[in-house]
Amino acid sequence: MTSNIVPGKKTPALVLNTLDNDKWSLGSNLNKTKTMVVFYRGLHCPICSEFLKLIDNQLSDYKKSNTEVIAVSMDNKEKALKAKDEWSLHNLKIAYDLSEEKAREWNLYISSSIKEAESDVFCEPGLFIIKEDGSLYLVNTSNMPFARPDISSLPAKLVFADEKQYPVRGNK
Repeated sequence: MTSNIVPGKKTPALVLNTLDNDKWSLGSNLNKTKTMVVFYRGLHCPICSEFLKLIDNQLSDYKKSNTEVIAVSMDNKEKALKAKDEWSLHNLKIAYDLSEEKAREWNLYISSSIKEAESDVFCEPGLFIIKEDGSLYLVNTSNMPFARPDISSLPAKLVFADEKQYPVRGNK
């Protein structure tokens, strides 16, 4: 996979349909907050459920780090609504209908179904934090559902990084 995503460089545009019945745009959040975009595999993924539940419970901590959070999958609206309901995601902004083309633009790994519960094609997990100027601060992608970052203390680490003006890494 050739990387289009480079820490410290501007990220691709991202406009998403949300379960709040609106369009969410990365560009409209710039200059206000950092943005954390969590790409998840879809309703079929129990690991995604646990990961997003933790994030949902941490949202007030992310606000303290001046970070807005949105989660998106390639699932359709019906599956996204079912995930939100079954996974008890009460506060997390959920988006749906991510195109395969856009997933590839964000350098996400793409998989095909290996069991009936899975969507035919879906993206593997990715977590991106974009700074207020539209540049990428942190990226973590995986080709496997079980290889994700430990986010239990991520909000506090983001506050620390702001306070210490910790620079972007991995951009050489």
